[in-house]
Formats: sequence, C-alpha cells, structure tokens
Amino acid sequence: MSQDNTLALGRNEKWPSLWIGLAVCAAAMVGFALLGLNHQEGSGYGFLSLLPATAVITMAVLTRKTVESLLAGSLVGLLLIDPTDLVSPLADVTLKVMMDETIAWLILVCGMMGGLINLLARGGGVFSFGSVMTRLIRSRRGAMVSTVGLGLVVFIDDYLNSLAVSSSMKKITDTYKISREKLAYIVDSTAAPICILVPVSTWAVFFASLLEESGATDAGQGMSLYIQSIPYMMYGWAALLVVALVAFNRLPDLGAMKQAEARARAGQPIPDGWQDEAEQAPNRPVATWLSLLNFLLPMLVLVFASVYYEIDLLKGVLVALGFTMLLYSAQRLLSFTEQVEATLDGFKVMLHPLATVCAGFILKEVNDQLGMTSYIIDTVTPILTPALLPALIFLVMAAVVFSTASSWGVFVISLPIVVPLGMAMDVPMPLVVGALLSASAFGSHACFFSDSTVLSAQGAGCNTMDHALTQLPYALIGGALTLTALLIGGFWLT
Repeated sequence: MSQDNTLALGRNEKWPSLWIGLAVCAAAMVGFALLGLNHQEGSGYGFLSLLPATAVITMAVLTRKTVESLLAGSLVGLLLIDPTDLVSPLADVTLKVMMDETIAWLILVCGMMGGLINLLARGGGVFSFGSVMTRLIRSRRGAMVSTVGLGLVVFIDDYLNSLAVSSSMKKITDTYKISREKLAYIVDSTAAPICILVPVSTWAVFFASLLEESGATDAGQGMSLYIQSIPYMMYGWAALLVVALVAFNRLPDLGAMKQAEARARAGQPIPDGWQDEAEQAPNRPVATWLSLLNFLLPMLVLVFASVYYEIDLLKGVLVALGFTMLLYSAQRLLSFTEQVEATLDGFKVMLHPLATVCAGFILKEVNDQLGMTSYIIDTVTPILTPALLPALIFLVMAAVVFSTASSWGVFVISLPIVVPLGMAMDVPMPLVVGALLSASAFGSHACFFSDSTVLSAQGAGCNTMDHALTQLPYALIGGALTLTALLIGGFWLT
C-alpha cells in the first residue's frame, strides 16, 4: 500500500476533522480526569465507565482514524482510573496486552496468513485463480454471488475467511467495477456470521468449552448445546440473508455505499490512496492448470491441516506455509530467499491492522478495569422478564462488543452472569446461547475496529473506516431482523 504526492495532498483536507476529534477528546480527558478525582476506591465508576467507548466512537466517526481513536479512548479511561499518573498505567496495560496468549496467537496467525497470501501472489497463484474465475464469471452479480459462495465454503475461521476470500476475489470484482468497500462488506458478512452457524469452526470450539465452564451444560455437552442453539443464532441467518439480497441486486446501495459504488462504476473500484501490489504471473512460465493448483493446493492444505489440529489456525498456516515453500521449490518457481522475502513482506503488510486490533485489546483491558460490562448488565437486570431476556441479552451484549471490539473476551465476563439469569427465569438455554452468539457476531460485524472489520478491509484493499461506514446500514438491518426474531422467540418459547 502506498500513496503518491497528489493523493497525500488530497488527504490533507481531512486534517480539520482530525483536529476537531482531537480537541473533543482532549476536552473529554480533562473533564473525565476532574471527575475521576472524586472517585473513591471500590465505589465503582458507574456511567463514567461508558465514556472511553463514547470517546472512541465519536473520534472515529469524525476523523476516520481507528488506531488514534482507540488510543485516545484508552487514555480517557486511564485518566478516570488514576488522574495523577498516566504513563505507568499505560505501560502496564500495554505490556499485559502484548503478553496475552490470545494477542500472541493473533499476531502470529494474521502475520503468517499475510505472508502466505503474499507468497501465493508472488508465485502467480492468486493471479491464475483470478484469471480462471474471470473467464467463468460473466456479470457483476455473478462476481458478488461467487464471493458469497466462496465465503460460505471457507467456514473454518473468520480470519481465514476475511483474508483469503478477499485476496482471491479482488481481481474479479475489480474487473466488474465492484468497489473494494462492497467486496469488504460481502467478505465480512460471510466471516463471523457463517462461523457461528457451523459447528466445525474456531468460534464453535471456543464457545462450546466456555459454555461448559460457565455451567450452562454438563461437562462434555458444550458442543451438543452449541448445536442445539444454531437455529436461534438469528444474526448469522439475518446477515446471510441480507448479503444474499445485496449480491443478487435485490437490496439497493445504502448510505456511503452509494458513493463507493458510483466511484467504482466510473472506473475506479480501488479507493483513493490505496494501491495494491501487482498480482504478477510466475517468473517462469507455468501451465495455467498447474499455476491454479499452486493456489488451490496450499489453500486446501491450510483448511485440512487446521481441522486435523483440532481447528487450530496457527498450526494450519504453519503447515500450509511449509507445503507451499516445498511446492514452489520443487518447481523452481521461486528461490528459497525469494520465498522468505515474500513471506516477510506479507507479514509487514499486516502490521497496521494488527496495531489496530492490539489497540482495541488495550481499550478492552481499560474498560474491564472500569467495570463497563458489569455496569451495563447490572443496569439492565431490574427490567428483565423471561420473554424479554433474549432480546435484551442481544441488545446489551451487542453494545458491549461494539464498544470493546472483543467478540470473545467479553463473554468470559458475561456468561457467569447471563447463564444463571436464564436458568432462574426458566428461559430455554439454546435461546439464551443463540442470543449471546448473535450479539457477538453482530457486534463484531458492526464495530469500526473489530478484528474481522479490520482484516476484511485490509484483505479487500480499502480504508477500515470506509469499510465500516459502508457496511453499517446492512449490519443494522440484520440487527433489526435479529431483535425482532428474538422478541418473537422470547414470547413464544417462555
């Protein structure tokens, strides 16, 4: 990704918005610091715990800067916790996040996925796949439907879906003048939503074990409860319905997507300021079928190795990288040095999205210290009834995930609270779990700085905030359908 001088000058027009956002956050930080001075240890932060997330969302909308907004929100929260010392708490939180096993796993997986995709591009595999698909697909609608179909097939993990599908389909969607923002939306809509609906995915494995730990079911029965809950994971079904309507041109372009699609139809599918590395044919002439196999075989190895190692994408991508290097070496397609350089260059491309995700985890850690999740749940609990419980679970937890970008982490905190509530009110546990997973998928899909949003934008080749804003109307439609279905289910089944 690079920018020329003209594009850089054009972006200077956004500086006024940036300064406005910084001024808003600076004023907020001063005010929150003064309020924090009155905070007594153990008294709780109450509604003040919502301020960091509010600052992040406000600044992100004003400036379209994700990392800066996340860090500003984190500083607001840290000032609330201790107005007299900012440096030490910031260093402690950052170190804690960077030493977290989940963050280490994420950095390795995403970095090596970027390396694998770049290696496939340098070897000509992505180029050949795009060329073959371009000959098979004959229309804009065909390109979008094919992208949805490929997203449904790659159901093992949302990270794999976000990066692999978008990288594979860019050439085809560019050919038919489909904006990168729409590609990112289609890919993002078949990432987390499809992963929650398929029991053979990283989401299913994680949440099944979490359900057992929280007492929602007996030991060894977590996956059984998860499968029973799939029909009630309403947002997964709603998101797939909405993206299918978009792909088949049954739902018009809405909001910011109108401008993105108008630009693409005018001949510019790639947004201003974004330039992809060229997808070149192999250095040595290779038969089309063999070059296509050079793309498909590593992808198949990636999927099957991940499944073999109990849905572990890290082990899967390690096996796929080793296989690809051996495959390319046997054909003398790229030297070992060139393969290592391609892998490292792909890792470098992922640094900015990884920085965004890490900043999101820092914000989550600050929000946890402020007790934001517990405050929101405690505030809503007095108005709960059995019929309203599923819908309120969806609304509350979706808001928490949207504010923290932690589609998995917040449920470690919330499940021990929500599960006993469902049991006490005699609400069917599959309905409760369905509402929770719907909230997780919706929050991840709609959030401006969630991992799936960031990686979908990176893979498709567009700005993260542009992707978030263009897909938001469609995510809200899916959210409204989900809320309606959960209300009906709550009154029908309780």
